[in-house]
Amino acid sequence: MANINNKELIFGLYDDEEDLLRAVRTAVDDHMDIYDVYSPFPVHGLDPLLKLEESRLHQAGFIYGAIGTLTAFLGMTWIFTKDWPNIFGGKPYWSVPAFIPITFETTVLFSAIGMTVTFYVINGLGPGVVNTYLDDRITDDKFCIAFDKSSVSTERAELFFRTTGASEVNSKTI
Repeated sequence: MANINNKELIFGLYDDEEDLLRAVRTAVDDHMDIYDVYSPFPVHGLDPLLKLEESRLHQAGFIYGAIGTLTAFLGMTWIFTKDWPNIFGGKPYWSVPAFIPITFETTVLFSAIGMTVTFYVINGLGPGVVNTYLDDRITDDKFCIAFDKSSVSTERAELFFRTTGASEVNSKTI
Protein backbone atom coordinates (compact mmCIF):
# COMPACT_ATOMS: atom_id res chain seq x y z
CA MET A 1 0.00 0.00 0.00
CA ALA A 2 1.40 3.40 -0.97
CA ASN A 3 1.93 6.12 1.57
CA ILE A 4 -0.73 8.81 1.08
CA ASN A 5 1.78 11.52 2.07
CA ASN A 6 3.92 10.94 -1.04
CA LYS A 7 4.07 13.89 -3.39
CA GLU A 8 4.79 13.63 -7.06
CA LEU A 9 6.98 16.55 -8.08
CA ILE A 10 8.14 17.85 -11.41
CA PHE A 11 11.30 19.91 -11.24
CA GLY A 12 13.65 21.78 -13.50
CA LEU A 13 17.38 22.18 -13.01
CA TYR A 14 19.12 25.47 -13.78
CA ASP A 15 22.84 26.10 -14.23
CA ASP A 16 22.96 29.66 -12.88
CA GLU A 17 21.32 31.53 -10.02
CA GLU A 18 20.36 34.43 -12.30
CA ASP A 19 18.40 32.02 -14.49
CA LEU A 20 16.77 30.65 -11.34
CA LEU A 21 15.75 34.13 -10.15
CA ARG A 22 14.25 34.98 -13.58
CA ALA A 23 12.36 31.68 -13.59
CA VAL A 24 10.99 32.23 -10.07
CA ARG A 25 9.90 35.75 -11.06
CA THR A 26 8.13 34.31 -14.10
CA ALA A 27 6.42 31.59 -12.02
CA VAL A 28 5.23 34.14 -9.46
CA ASP A 29 3.96 36.46 -12.21
CA ASP A 30 2.11 33.53 -13.84
CA HIS A 31 0.57 32.59 -10.45
CA MET A 32 2.15 29.14 -10.49
CA ASP A 33 2.23 27.42 -7.10
CA ILE A 34 5.92 26.70 -6.42
CA TYR A 35 6.41 23.70 -4.12
CA ASP A 36 10.02 24.58 -3.26
CA VAL A 37 13.24 26.07 -4.62
CA TYR A 38 16.56 24.37 -3.96
CA SER A 39 20.07 25.76 -4.35
CA PRO A 40 23.56 24.78 -3.24
CA PHE A 41 24.03 28.15 -1.50
CA PRO A 42 21.84 31.09 -0.42
CA VAL A 43 20.67 33.16 -3.38
CA HIS A 44 20.34 36.88 -2.70
CA GLY A 45 16.85 38.19 -3.50
CA LEU A 46 15.11 34.80 -3.52
CA ASP A 47 13.31 35.24 -0.18
CA PRO A 48 11.30 38.33 -1.19
CA LEU A 49 10.36 36.71 -4.51
CA LEU A 50 8.97 33.66 -2.70
CA LYS A 51 7.37 35.92 -0.06
CA LEU A 52 9.14 34.07 2.77
CA GLU A 53 8.95 35.53 6.24
CA GLU A 54 12.02 36.31 8.32
CA SER A 55 13.06 33.54 10.66
CA ARG A 56 12.18 33.95 14.33
CA LEU A 57 15.23 31.95 15.41
CA HIS A 58 16.90 35.12 16.72
CA GLN A 59 13.97 35.63 19.11
CA ALA A 60 14.44 32.09 20.42
CA GLY A 61 18.16 32.85 20.77
CA PHE A 62 17.37 35.88 22.91
CA ILE A 63 15.10 33.81 25.17
CA TYR A 64 17.71 31.06 25.51
CA GLY A 65 20.36 33.69 26.28
CA ALA A 66 18.15 35.30 28.94
CA ILE A 67 17.61 31.89 30.54
CA GLY A 68 21.39 31.36 30.52
CA THR A 69 21.98 34.77 32.10
CA LEU A 70 19.44 34.12 34.85
CA THR A 71 20.76 30.60 35.45
CA ALA A 72 24.33 31.82 35.85
CA PHE A 73 23.56 34.92 37.89
CA LEU A 74 21.01 33.32 40.21
CA GLY A 75 23.12 30.17 40.55
CA MET A 76 26.22 32.12 41.57
CA THR A 77 24.16 34.32 43.87
CA TRP A 78 22.80 31.25 45.68
CA ILE A 79 26.18 29.51 45.78
CA PHE A 80 28.19 32.47 47.08
CA THR A 81 25.62 33.85 49.55
CA LYS A 82 23.78 30.77 50.90
CA ASP A 83 25.50 27.51 49.98
CA TRP A 84 29.22 28.32 50.19
CA PRO A 85 29.73 31.82 51.63
CA ASN A 86 33.53 32.28 51.58
CA ILE A 87 35.41 35.54 51.45
CA PHE A 88 37.92 35.48 48.58
CA GLY A 89 40.64 38.17 48.74
CA GLY A 90 38.51 40.51 50.83
CA LYS A 91 35.63 40.56 48.33
CA PRO A 92 32.08 40.54 49.65
CA TYR A 93 29.92 37.41 49.38
CA TRP A 94 27.83 38.91 46.59
CA SER A 95 30.37 40.43 44.16
CA VAL A 96 28.53 41.20 40.93
CA PRO A 97 31.63 42.21 38.88
CA ALA A 98 33.14 38.78 39.59
CA PHE A 99 30.00 37.15 38.16
CA ILE A 100 30.22 38.90 34.75
CA PRO A 101 32.60 36.50 32.89
CA ILE A 102 30.73 33.35 33.91
CA THR A 103 27.37 35.00 33.25
CA PHE A 104 28.49 36.04 29.77
CA GLU A 105 29.82 32.58 28.89
CA THR A 106 26.67 30.85 30.17
CA THR A 107 24.51 33.25 28.15
CA VAL A 108 26.42 32.42 24.97
CA LEU A 109 26.37 28.67 25.73
CA PHE A 110 22.61 28.50 26.38
CA SER A 111 21.87 30.64 23.32
CA ALA A 112 24.08 28.58 21.00
CA ILE A 113 22.87 25.19 22.17
CA GLY A 114 19.22 26.29 22.30
CA MET A 115 19.26 27.77 18.79
CA THR A 116 21.04 24.72 17.36
CA VAL A 117 18.55 22.29 18.89
CA THR A 118 15.61 24.48 17.80
CA PHE A 119 16.97 24.69 14.24
CA TYR A 120 17.39 20.92 14.00
CA VAL A 121 13.94 20.18 15.45
CA ILE A 122 12.08 22.69 13.25
CA ASN A 123 13.83 21.50 10.07
CA GLY A 124 13.48 17.80 10.83
CA LEU A 125 17.21 17.21 10.95
CA GLY A 126 19.32 15.19 13.31
CA PRO A 127 20.71 11.71 13.86
CA GLY A 128 18.89 8.93 12.04
CA VAL A 129 16.95 11.21 9.69
CA VAL A 130 17.05 10.11 6.07
CA ASN A 131 16.56 13.00 3.68
CA THR A 132 15.38 12.47 0.13
CA TYR A 133 16.98 14.52 -2.61
CA LEU A 134 15.35 15.39 -5.88
CA ASP A 135 18.76 15.31 -7.55
CA ASP A 136 22.23 14.91 -6.03
CA ARG A 137 23.57 17.81 -8.12
CA ILE A 138 21.35 20.29 -6.24
CA THR A 139 23.80 20.15 -3.32
CA ASP A 140 26.72 20.76 -5.68
CA ASP A 141 26.18 23.06 -8.64
CA LYS A 142 22.54 23.02 -9.84
CA PHE A 143 19.55 25.16 -8.93
CA CYS A 144 16.04 23.74 -8.88
CA ILE A 145 12.41 24.81 -8.95
CA ALA A 146 9.89 22.10 -8.02
CA PHE A 147 6.14 22.03 -8.60
CA ASP A 148 3.66 19.61 -7.07
CA LYS A 149 1.93 17.77 -9.92
CA SER A 150 -1.40 18.07 -8.12
CA SER A 151 -1.29 21.87 -8.36
CA VAL A 152 0.37 22.37 -11.76
CA SER A 153 -0.25 20.26 -14.85
CA THR A 154 2.73 18.41 -16.30
CA GLU A 155 2.32 20.13 -19.69
CA ARG A 156 2.24 23.60 -18.15
CA ALA A 157 5.29 22.85 -15.98
CA GLU A 158 7.27 21.44 -18.92
CA LEU A 159 6.41 24.47 -21.05
CA PHE A 160 7.44 26.75 -18.17
CA PHE A 161 10.81 24.99 -17.80
CA ARG A 162 11.49 25.08 -21.56
CA THR A 163 10.72 28.81 -21.80
CA THR A 164 12.72 29.77 -18.71
CA GLY A 165 15.91 27.97 -19.73
CA ALA A 166 15.99 24.92 -17.51
CA SER A 167 18.81 22.60 -18.54
CA GLU A 168 16.87 19.51 -17.47
CA VAL A 169 13.33 18.56 -16.46
CA ASN A 170 12.60 15.52 -14.27
CA SER A 171 9.90 14.17 -12.01
CA LYS A 172 10.15 12.23 -8.76
CA THR A 173 7.91 10.99 -5.98
CA ILE A 174 9.07 11.96 -2.51
